[in-house]
Amino acid sequence: MVQEAFYPQNNGELSDSITQNWTEQAIECYRLNGNCEKCSISKGHYSFVCQMPKVVDTLKILYGEP
Repeated sequence: MVQEAFYPQNNGELSDSITQNWTEQAIECYRLNGNCEKCSISKGHYSFVCQMPKVVDTLKILYGEP
């Protein structure tokens, strides 16, 4: 399974490419209500700060609930 990484742009904003549609990872975050302790990304011990809660908020504004 390919893991998706979400990095903020230099100005702190999210990349447009990760807010174009509801991905599997975004839907997981949505269903967990942003609870990072239960998320598969946090269990992967990645060296980045997950931006998925911000992505979910943006997707809800742009496209509504998944």
